[in-house]
Amino acid sequence: MEDLGDITWPPEPIETERLVLREPEPRDRTAFIELLASPEVHTYLGGPRPRDELEREMPETPERWPGSFVVDLDGSMIGQILLRRATGHSRPAAAGKADLGYMFLPRAWGLGYGVEACTAALGWLEAALPGEPVVLTTQSANLGSMRLAAKLGFTEVERFEAWGAEQWLGMRSPATPSS
Repeated sequence: MEDLGDITWPPEPIETERLVLREPEPRDRTAFIELLASPEVHTYLGGPRPRDELEREMPETPERWPGSFVVDLDGSMIGQILLRRATGHSRPAAAGKADLGYMFLPRAWGLGYGVEACTAALGWLEAALPGEPVVLTTQSANLGSMRLAAKLGFTEVERFEAWGAEQWLGMRSPATPSS
């Protein structure tokens, strides 16, 4: 994966009704460790990383690069949105397109934060790179992620086998309204 190219970074924080999407800060380190060490979060992402390893290796300001947004609720990180260029994607339909990824702490699941945050991030991307199609890959067994992809307007391009499980590849054209 590579960055999104010629964009201004970091953008001003993006405010939604309940959330702020912003650049990572040192105060987010503990939440990043919790996110990356969570067995629930990583059920469909290859498994959690060991907490002690994360404590040793996590920089003071985690994941600070273009396309990485912290999802902030009332001053605390509840998740991360990732927008990257899928240059090395194994599926031709996705190669070179913008790729959306997201992870939320389990306490934030089922409350609509994913739709709200991803819609805001996709709106920012459309303003920064008009006309850019976006892809999303998730395990088809990850029903929560599949529901979120549908709510965001992603439609299935294909299913394929990778990492020992069926994967779902969806695409969202810029003209697709989000719900």
